[in-house]
Amino acid sequence: MGKLTQSAKAITGRHNLTVRVKTSKFKKKSSNQWLARQLNDPYVAESKRLGYRSRAAFKLIQLDEKYHFLGKGKTIVDLGCAPGGWTQVAVQRNKGSGQVVGIDILETEPVPGAVLVCQDFTQPEAADKLKSLLNGEADIVMSDMAANTTGHQQTDHLRTIALVETAYEFAKEVLAPGGIFIAKVFQGGAEGDLLADVKKNFAKVGHFKPDASRKASPETYLVAQGFRGGRQAVDEG
Repeated sequence: MGKLTQSAKAITGRHNLTVRVKTSKFKKKSSNQWLARQLNDPYVAESKRLGYRSRAAFKLIQLDEKYHFLGKGKTIVDLGCAPGGWTQVAVQRNKGSGQVVGIDILETEPVPGAVLVCQDFTQPEAADKLKSLLNGEADIVMSDMAANTTGHQQTDHLRTIALVETAYEFAKEVLAPGGIFIAKVFQGGAEGDLLADVKKNFAKVGHFKPDASRKASPETYLVAQGFRGGRQAVDEG
């Protein structure tokens, strides 16, 4: 895997449209637009240069540049890990120690240094499977999961929040005191009862949209730092 030679945030400055896609009567306009965007996306090019499986790897890199949570010897759970970009970054930053466990409903090619499970995380047995693989409490639970989009923004938001809530309940069960929970959310971020509960159980809570997130995307990330305690403390709260 290649070496990141500068701040990932600087990569966005390389964006110059230089590749034109010829239109074709056999392709939809939306397909041409997607292809042009991919060909001219500096994060796509940089992910290929560095050997990351997706441009999404830079979202995690930029989250870490801001919050400094990755590092040697961490126990990390990666929810929604396919195709493996976040897992690659987590293993790389663990520097040969710690533990990375990932799960996704889609098959993920093996990542050396990580244990990956192909299973639907929303199924009741999935959480127990992950717990059985962990060598102890987790330092980080991170989720890049999002529901398949329907095109209806409010519906997509509610479906994704349901995934965030499931990930959050799991995080409260496995995180060590001081641990970190990160999850993708849409629109205005986590809100209502969920946000109130997160603030109760973590010392610091905020939202952050990495530069690697496309400007047109409604996604942002909930970042909860400083888990206040283990399962017993959560139950009593």
